[in-house]
Amino acid sequence: MSKPNPKPDPFFRLACYFEASLTLIAIALGWLFDIDPFEHLSFSEPALANGLLLTLPLLLLFFALQTLPYAPLQQIRALLLETLGARLSHRAWSDLLILAIIAGFSEEVLFRGVLQPWLENLTGLMTGLLLSNVIFALVHAITPLYTLLAMLMGLYLGLSLDYGSERALLTPIVIHAVYDFIAFTIILRDYRQSS
Repeated sequence: MSKPNPKPDPFFRLACYFEASLTLIAIALGWLFDIDPFEHLSFSEPALANGLLLTLPLLLLFFALQTLPYAPLQQIRALLLETLGARLSHRAWSDLLILAIIAGFSEEVLFRGVLQPWLENLTGLMTGLLLSNVIFALVHAITPLYTLLAMLMGLYLGLSLDYGSERALLTPIVIHAVYDFIAFTIILRDYRQSS
């Protein structure tokens, strides 16, 4: 007798749809603010290399924070294990890669492709960078410390937009996607080991 198929978990599909919808929001806001979300998006080897290189400090910080016995960090780890770990536990690494690419692309097109340039045009470079990442942090507000960490990561991603000789949206997209993929993989590994 064959085992019945488990009921499919809609979390992965909904997460992909939600993240992808941010690209549509970016396009709509770009139209409204007269900003092309894809103006600074093109493939270039330097932007790709910069993205991979600039992911390393974030990953080192991620791994360092994993080892600290600080209670708010442990709360974040527990929350991520309970939410993401549990919901992605039956997914393959390729699913995590797909979700990370969609999230990296969509969030960067929205925040670094539309909101940051629009706010820079309104308020100046530094204020625009800061305001766009306050919004980024609020969207990622899970705990107070997580919100602060999201703000710092957003500022890093916003600064990476102009790393190199010209503005390149590919750089923060690569950083965001690679970081998310590795973080998802570690969360999933830790969840499976704790189960």
